[in-house]
Amino acid sequence: MVGGSFIAYRNGDAYNTFILAFPDGSAYFHDKDQPTMWENCYYIGGNDDGVLNTPVGRLGVALCWEFIRTRTARRMIGKVDAVIGGSAWWTLPEKSLPGFPGRLHDVNLEIMRETPIRFAKLLGVPVIHAAHAGEFEGGMPLLPGFPFKSYYLGETMIVDGDGRVLEKMSREDGEGFVIADVNFRRVAPSESIPDGFWIPKLPLQLRFVWWYQNLHGRWYYRLKTRPYLRRKFSELKK
Repeated sequence: MVGGSFIAYRNGDAYNTFILAFPDGSAYFHDKDQPTMWENCYYIGGNDDGVLNTPVGRLGVALCWEFIRTRTARRMIGKVDAVIGGSAWWTLPEKSLPGFPGRLHDVNLEIMRETPIRFAKLLGVPVIHAAHAGEFEGGMPLLPGFPFKSYYLGETMIVDGDGRVLEKMSREDGEGFVIADVNFRRVAPSESIPDGFWIPKLPLQLRFVWWYQNLHGRWYYRLKTRPYLRRKFSELKK
C-alpha cells in the first residue's frame, strides 16, 4: 500500500487530496478539511470524515495540522483501527520577524514532536506519520519582498496505541523511511480530547499568523486561484 497527498483539481476547485492505493488498483481518498495559513491561497477544504473503510481495517487519515485540531480526533474516536497521514510542517524563516523570537522555533518543534504521540493517546490507536524534512524558499503573504527561507521540521514516526514510539526519524537524519510491526487494534485512550479548537497550546504568534493568513488566503483563492484554475482547465478541454 502507498499513501500520499497532492493538490487535486475537481469540480472547479482544488483540494489537498490524500490517496491510499492498494496493489489490486483500488484506492481510497480524503480531502484535508481546512488549509493551513498560506495554503488557503491554493486550495479549499473538504468535508469527508477522513475515515477509510479498507481491506486492512478502518483507517483514519490526518494531514499536517489536522493532527492538532480537536475536531479531527472527535470525528475518528471509536471509529478507526489506526491513523495514517503526514505533515509538511514548516518553521520560522531564516530572517527574523519582529515579535517572533527564536525560541518560538523550539516551541514549534516540540509541538511537532509530541503531535503523533499525543494523537495516538487520544484515540488509543497506532499512528503512522510521514513528514517532509527538506528546505524551501518563498514569499510572505502581505509582506512583499520578505524572503521566507526555511525548512520543514520532519519527525517521521510510527507510534502504537499507547503512545510508544516504535520507530522515528528526525530532520537531522536526512531523507529516508522507517518501518515497524504494527498491531492495528484499539486500546483505551490514555488522554482525553481537550476542549476548544486546538489540541496543543499554540503560541499567540502562531494563532495570529493562522488568523490573518487564513483570511488573506481565502480572498486570494476566490479572486485569483479559482478563476485561473477554471480558465486553464476549460482551455485543456477544448
